[in-house]
Amino acid sequence: MSTLLDISQIDMVFPTPKGPFTALKGVDLKIAEGEFVSLIGHSGCGKSTVLNVVAGLHQATTGGVILNGKEVKEPGPERAVVFQNHSLLPWLTAYENVELAVDQVFGRGKSKAEKKEWIEHNLTLVHMDHAMHKRPDEISGGMKQRVGIARALAMQPDVLLMDEPFGALDALTRAHMQDSLMEIQNELNNTVIMITHDVDEAVLLSDRIVMMTNGPAATIGEILDVNLERPRDRLALAEDPEYIHLRSSVLRFLYEKQRKVEVMPTGKSSKAKPQKKSAAA
Repeated sequence: MSTLLDISQIDMVFPTPKGPFTALKGVDLKIAEGEFVSLIGHSGCGKSTVLNVVAGLHQATTGGVILNGKEVKEPGPERAVVFQNHSLLPWLTAYENVELAVDQVFGRGKSKAEKKEWIEHNLTLVHMDHAMHKRPDEISGGMKQRVGIARALAMQPDVLLMDEPFGALDALTRAHMQDSLMEIQNELNNTVIMITHDVDEAVLLSDRIVMMTNGPAATIGEILDVNLERPRDRLALAEDPEYIHLRSSVLRFLYEKQRKVEVMPTGKSSKAKPQKKSAAA
């Protein structure tokens, strides 16, 4: 597959009162068209910073991002972002929230009838056509996030960027959203970069899992290929040996990177007490 997105040797340094802080160091990653890539790592490892650089919200200190042969210097509709918070305008209906994005991207490129059809199509993709005329305060958290995804998809982005999109949802709703995202990605074959703390989510959804080292100067520690056949069934995968192996590989990486050596005042060192392994590490 040809490279759609090239993240090339990114360093990200932020000024602070105590001097420069290096958040990222030498992040290098190529992503193919139609690929689903998850970024995973502990808090503070720079996952969101990588996503913000790709989105054009930050400019890398050194290195850069090339999308479809063009350098990314600012936000653009070819990179739609879905955040953990749905960010819907509360006074507008689900339909009207999606309509805002469509008007911004397509302007007069679509007729009124074409826009209506396109908006309804994307709400149907996320199973929200039945509630398209409801406002955010009339629907559940999971439904709000579905509208946020519909709004992003309606922009027809080259890359869909997702920053822990299901992190605020309960377990059952999260599972339903994951299934919906797999359906959408299977139908559209769109390119997705998703940040997650959930190991099971990463293995279930991804073609590759990019595991970040702890900051400061965080970088890519390992990249894990997920060669599980699609479409994927979470219940069938629960006992699949390859799924179990992949899950264990991610947990092992996160657990080993989590262990730190603390220097005692006497000069002696002791290992910090390791935390329990968790699927939502």
